[in-house]
Amino acid sequence: MTQASDIRDNEVAVQAPTPSDAALTYIGRIHTPWQTRKECPRQGDSEDGPVCELEIFEPWGAALEGVEELERIQVLYWLHEARRDLVKQSPGNTGMTKGTFAIRSPVRPNPIGISVVTLVARNGNRLQVRGLDCLDGTPLLDLKPERCPHKH
Repeated sequence: MTQASDIRDNEVAVQAPTPSDAALTYIGRIHTPWQTRKECPRQGDSEDGPVCELEIFEPWGAALEGVEELERIQVLYWLHEARRDLVKQSPGNTGMTKGTFAIRSPVRPNPIGISVVTLVARNGNRLQVRGLDCLDGTPLLDLKPERCPHKH
């Protein structure tokens, strides 16, 4: 996905360094109805969107203990088909650019996605949730309970 034709007007790509300083372990796989990026909802799906499934691989199943007590869960996932080389992007293809760290685009040096989802059900090592916005087959990195925002 790093072809010159994928760059919009005024976007800037760089030669990204070869990743070498971290290793991640996928704890599972995400199953959604979306096969292409264009099909995916923007900025997370709505509460009434389709039920998607988080499949947790062994040996991580035991880490789900107590998850059914949660209403909302933060899901961290690896956007495995995202480009990683844009430093300036044009959201909405407007021709206006912003730096990658100033927008929520999936195109990032480390394409980690985060969604807050609603837990629908747990069936063993599988969680049914609503609120995802990623491709079917997306690697799952981590799950965390949603934390209530605190004002300081």
